[in-house]
Amino acid sequence: MEPKLYQPPSAVRGMTTLDKEAFTQTITVPALRVPTKVLNKVIKSLKKATIQRPGVQRVLADTEDSVAFRLVLLDPHRISSKSSFSESEAEALRSFSVNEELQYQDLKLTYDNLKTEEVLEAVLPEGQDVTSAFSRVGHIAHMNLRDHQLPYKNLIGQVIMDKNPGVTCVVNKTNIIDSTYRNFKMELMAGEENMVAKVKENGVAYEFDFSKVYWNPRLSTEHQRVVELVKREDTVFDVFAGVGPFAIPAARVGANVFANDLNPESHRWLQHNCKLNKVENKVRTFNLDGRAFIRGPVKQQLPALLKEQRNVHIVMNLPALALEFLDAFRGLLQEQAPSDDNLPTVYCYSFSKDDNPAEDVTKRASQILGFCVQDRSSVQFVRNVAPNKDMMCLRFTLPEEVLYSSGEEQEQTETAEEPALKRQKCEETTEST
Repeated sequence: MEPKLYQPPSAVRGMTTLDKEAFTQTITVPALRVPTKVLNKVIKSLKKATIQRPGVQRVLADTEDSVAFRLVLLDPHRISSKSSFSESEAEALRSFSVNEELQYQDLKLTYDNLKTEEVLEAVLPEGQDVTSAFSRVGHIAHMNLRDHQLPYKNLIGQVIMDKNPGVTCVVNKTNIIDSTYRNFKMELMAGEENMVAKVKENGVAYEFDFSKVYWNPRLSTEHQRVVELVKREDTVFDVFAGVGPFAIPAARVGANVFANDLNPESHRWLQHNCKLNKVENKVRTFNLDGRAFIRGPVKQQLPALLKEQRNVHIVMNLPALALEFLDAFRGLLQEQAPSDDNLPTVYCYSFSKDDNPAEDVTKRASQILGFCVQDRSSVQFVRNVAPNKDMMCLRFTLPEEVLYSSGEEQEQTETAEEPALKRQKCEETTEST
């Protein structure tokens, strides 16, 4: 393990209320006396050897008060004697007529010069994990503390604020995401209790109450990937729209969007963000259950869109439950469109703990649809959310065998028998690949 420049005083171990003065420490570091006229060139040549510390100046006034010289501070773990310089560094010093003999300088390190990890490692019980990672949502830092860190939550929150400019509120998630409204309870660790965040993602501005809606900054790349598949005059149905990270960018590229979310707060902020981005005339918003949205607005709009040969995208980003809503498409339309060349494309998100997550989500979707979609689908890995738990996006063309139904009692009976045969065929195909 690499030796550490800062060795915290033992008195800070177990601290639960932040005392910044207790972290102050004076250390001795090596330095070079460098002619002022070649100072910049020397620093450039020694960039790997100079001291690197938040708030610490690498260059100090000469101890002999000579304006012709400056002291350049070096990393004591990199340079302990003049023989520690690499061949190229030593050659550079000679070419600039710099004396390689080291001088030593006392350096006062304070709390402000320490990194987040150094402070937390010094405070938390020795040998236990130190978590300084957080998700940033505007001015809010969102953490998932472990049990052994909870007694230190207020101190941790203060340190996160101190070390991250712009963060004025630190919260800790206190339970799992509510799968109904996709939000979670949180407690304030430090800072102001202002949960209304302002963020920008892929050039689009959003505002929302982070404590009442779902927002994940780690999904920005996935939002962009899907929106890039949408063209002007396409139609997008966003079944679980949240505050609009799919719907609003799609509207900005010229698509006609129908966006829905069951959470009243998400629906309110979705409408707000549509106005904020001046796309309220391109987005129709709904506050319905996902299945009701599919069986209502989607069902009402689809026949005309398919008849006009419009490209239709149906986004279902509720990975904990979205697959279960696929049955809403079975027999959704009664009258078959003149052409089946332009059937809707579905983007259905799901979590998987399977060793083969792509195969897993495809098989589960096929079982719920009653039709094997393996030969008309692709699966995109989105992100790893936990050990052995991946978020996947299944993209497939909605089969006409699923979408249309004649309504005749006999055919309904046959349709009830067919899914088992279709599922069996899909499983046989999957096992043979």
